[in-house]
Amino acid sequence: MAEAADFQGTRPSPARRWLRRTASAVLGAPLLAGLLAVPAAGAAPAAEPAKAPTGSRTVAVSLDTLSPSVPAEDDTLTLSGTLTNKGKETISSAEVDLRVGPRLSGRGEVDDASKRSAYVPGVDPVTVGDKYTVKFPRLAKGISQDFTLTVPVDKLGLDDPGVYQLGVSVSGRTTTAPYEQVLGIERSFLPWQPEASDSRTKLTFLWPLIASPHVTAETRSDEQQTPVFTDDELAKELAPGGRLEQMVSLGSRLPVTWVVDPDLLASVAAMAGKYEVVSGDTTVPGKNQAVAKQWLTALEKVVEDGKVIALPFADPDLASIAHRGKNVSGTLSHLQNASAVAATTVETILHVKPSTDFAWPVNGAVDSSIVDVATSAGAHNVIARSDSFRETTELPYTPTAARPIGGGTTAVVADARLSTLFDGDMSRAGSSTRAVQKFLAQTLALTEQAPDNERSIVVAPPRMPTAAQAQTMARALEGLAGNRWTQPLDLVAAAEVKPDPRATSKLPRASAYPKKLRAQELPTQAFQDIRTTQGSLDSFETILTQPERVVTPFGNAVNRSMSTSWRGRSLEAQQYRDAVRDYLQSLTSEVQLIEKSDVTLSGRSATIPVTVQNKLVQGVDRLVLRLTSDNIRLKFNDDGSMAELPVSIAGGHSQSVKFDTATSANGRAQVTARLYTEDGTQYGEEMTFTVKVSEVTPTVLLVIAGGLLLLVLAGIRMYSHRKRAVASDTADGNGDGPEQPSDPTPDTGPESGAPSGTGEKVDR
Repeated sequence: MAEAADFQGTRPSPARRWLRRTASAVLGAPLLAGLLAVPAAGAAPAAEPAKAPTGSRTVAVSLDTLSPSVPAEDDTLTLSGTLTNKGKETISSAEVDLRVGPRLSGRGEVDDASKRSAYVPGVDPVTVGDKYTVKFPRLAKGISQDFTLTVPVDKLGLDDPGVYQLGVSVSGRTTTAPYEQVLGIERSFLPWQPEASDSRTKLTFLWPLIASPHVTAETRSDEQQTPVFTDDELAKELAPGGRLEQMVSLGSRLPVTWVVDPDLLASVAAMAGKYEVVSGDTTVPGKNQAVAKQWLTALEKVVEDGKVIALPFADPDLASIAHRGKNVSGTLSHLQNASAVAATTVETILHVKPSTDFAWPVNGAVDSSIVDVATSAGAHNVIARSDSFRETTELPYTPTAARPIGGGTTAVVADARLSTLFDGDMSRAGSSTRAVQKFLAQTLALTEQAPDNERSIVVAPPRMPTAAQAQTMARALEGLAGNRWTQPLDLVAAAEVKPDPRATSKLPRASAYPKKLRAQELPTQAFQDIRTTQGSLDSFETILTQPERVVTPFGNAVNRSMSTSWRGRSLEAQQYRDAVRDYLQSLTSEVQLIEKSDVTLSGRSATIPVTVQNKLVQGVDRLVLRLTSDNIRLKFNDDGSMAELPVSIAGGHSQSVKFDTATSANGRAQVTARLYTEDGTQYGEEMTFTVKVSEVTPTVLLVIAGGLLLLVLAGIRMYSHRKRAVASDTADGNGDGPEQPSDPTPDTGPESGAPSGTGEKVDR
């Protein structure tokens, strides 16, 4: 602006020069700051240095063991763990203290205490005393130190039964803060119930044996139909220390209800015999029969006296079916079939009669459509969860699990807080110990809510627990040994407990279904793919002489395509469905028409053969071969331009189907051959070939007849001449007989299955 006020060709005055410089500096400063703040092109923004923890978060305290989990009066409490200095300074005069109290009132206070991370004076419990401490002269930064605290229970100051806060803290000094302060704390809970309560909560703990699908639709052509597995990962889960081995080993000594996927049993039973595993473009023999047999034997022994709940075969995703699949024809019938085969599979393998009356949607999330789908498959009990089945009234206690929801159906509502305690990584000792103590604290607090109101509570843990999660769950249940405030109850009995009239029995709306779970559902396209595969299977089945060899493995594979385990694995789910479809197509294509070249008819009528080949091991029948001509002058079997003949072929053979044809004029006809099932469904690809008709005229016939007459006359003449020659030789005294012509070589070449040569000629 100042520059614009100056006249061109003159020097600005000093005042104006000062004003201009000042304005430029003021206006340019923000721009310069902005340029300095923007990183160079291609350079990453400078990361801010992470701030070191301070105050009561300076030291990370991990409480790895707490024994016993539920102490008695004459016990000694032992706690061990690790301290890690996360700060920037060395800590001197470090001291580890045990803190106990006060007694917590209700489940909400247990939740609140577990959420706190920093030390809160006046809220956190006080130390037991200097006698029970562990001291470290110094804790260098970044260094970890193990500790162990041992305290007699009678020194903890525990009074009335209940849940007490428990804390392990570390205090010390630093150069910056040369006074004693709490630099780290880890909280836990100590359930205190020295004697069994008169009123105890009935506790049902589900123990799931579920795995993702590992068996393909493919089987070998031997008598046993050797199964083919996608991989050998299931063997790792069954082997000692594996997830499923741990579930059986730990569950064998616990009061649990076994919830079993029959597909897992069928897969392990198949592995116990001869099986193969996909390896690249081929398969290799499986080698883990011993592991499978050992696991099945152990499980059979464990469940012989226990309650077993059988889910539908392959654990189908009920929510996906309800929200995206039920309107696709055939989906509900697949679910009903999966439910129907569940009991038979379990009884055959484990020799125990299971209950098939329960449905278990993912995470216990339900709405009316999910319940409708579950009941359509025969379930009368639906395992829900309290974070989905929320209470509509303010109850001062946790109600009994069983809720009537209409139509003779019961919702068995698992407690969400107890059921989700074992989610996450339980391989860290600190996480596992925290989950165990909180589980015990919550069950005791739940019982104390209404000691005169005996209730039934259900715990539905992760559907496919890891080995570490299984071990943590087992420790939690072992802490309840002695039945001080709980007593075990199986799921069938829990579903029959008299419901609480004050508890909600209203199903959640469909809009309340969790968005995160909905995003993981199988898409509608998955069920459309399944419908297409099933349609092809239905057509294929009708022509087989041994349909059960195909229907059973493919039916199981279709059920596996709807498995709950595909959640979050959409690509793997699509690949599995595609593999099932492709293998079925490869089988159906083994029954096909052999390509045929053009045919020439040298007369008004002839027979045209069409070859059908069956490369399957088993025979096929109830097939129809249809020929259709685009020329009305070419007729088949005196029945117009279309004819059909039945086809029945043994396994590994071909059949030549012969059609009588007639024509009234010369010309060409395009003939289409196609196979159909007896119900008129097209089977396989069509084949076309050309028929050329060359009619023989009367003049040509007359010439041919004259030629034949000349041949006959010539033959008679030759015969007479030979007869006279023989008579002459005899008269001369020559005793040699006439030379005999040799027999013609017979034409017995086998019929070729290869396509016929170009310009095939059929005479009649």
